[in-house]
Amino acid sequence: MKLKSTLGLVIGSLIAMSTLPALAQGQGAVEMDVFAKRYFTDSSRDTTDGNLYGGSIGYFLTEDLSLNLSHGVYKSLDSNDSLVGESDKEKVNGHLTGLDAVYHFGTPGPRALRPYVSTGFAHQELDNTYTRGQDTTTMFNLGAGVKYYLSENVLLKTGVDVMHGLDNGQTEWMAGVGLGVNLGGSKPAPAPAPVEVCSDSDNDGVCDSVDKCPDTPANVTVDADGCPAVAEVIRVELDVKFDFDKSVVKPESYEDIQSLADFMKQYPQTTTTVEGHTDAVGSDAYNQQLSESRANAVRDVLVNQYGVEAERVGAVGHGEAQPVADNASNEGRALNRRVEAEVEAQAKQ
Repeated sequence: MKLKSTLGLVIGSLIAMSTLPALAQGQGAVEMDVFAKRYFTDSSRDTTDGNLYGGSIGYFLTEDLSLNLSHGVYKSLDSNDSLVGESDKEKVNGHLTGLDAVYHFGTPGPRALRPYVSTGFAHQELDNTYTRGQDTTTMFNLGAGVKYYLSENVLLKTGVDVMHGLDNGQTEWMAGVGLGVNLGGSKPAPAPAPVEVCSDSDNDGVCDSVDKCPDTPANVTVDADGCPAVAEVIRVELDVKFDFDKSVVKPESYEDIQSLADFMKQYPQTTTTVEGHTDAVGSDAYNQQLSESRANAVRDVLVNQYGVEAERVGAVGHGEAQPVADNASNEGRALNRRVEAEVEAQAKQ
């Protein structure tokens, strides 16, 4: 009764552990099981056949090789005394402790079937034997079987073990089944993907296998095909309006002038010329002078207020010669009272 309670407790614990989150089997995994085996004795032994109940714990040294420690208790053994009746034969108690190396075949994981072979040594101790009282034997073990993993954690096993006594020369064997749990481990990291060797004869960063311009000169920016990239041209334009007969820059125009200055600082190779214009009211000579004053006023803001180098900014007046609207209306004349400038640069690669 005590044995059944113990086995029930162990089996219940294994089932409970099987509800833990799945862990990858592999090196470092710990596997535990409970087993029941039928024990077949050597014909010369003074005990009958019986059963062995116990458990084992194994540690996976690699993904396939484990080292297992087991312990079992013999039950249903009787002394094999032919001189007494069945009712007078004494019960034989004993236990078996073993240490085995187990090699597994196949791939671990859910629904995996893994045959195995094992070898190792065991210590057997039997009490109340007919001839010698207490019988202790060291045995050499060979085994084979198969494990079936119901999930990443839970397994069933069945196997056969042959045991040879090193000090008594007797050969015995066992066949049994077991229920176990695998507590996981770590699988080897996958091998890194091979790195493609790229030949780049012109050192432009594009492999020869896809380079459509294989002889690009050094220090030339190229596109994805390995050909010289066409730089994008970007442009900033300025259009500052003035009041009638005035050359004073109005406050609302400063933000646009600053944007032009910032662009020229970003592209220091650029230069510009600010061009002044007037409407058609007044004499040509007066309007020419007024257009030049307007151009110089914008130039002064660029140079003196926003720090653009003076040699990079020119100023010219065109008087009333280049209108953009009809001078016959107030609206048209307002559009013609202006200063214009533009700067072009190649976008940075």
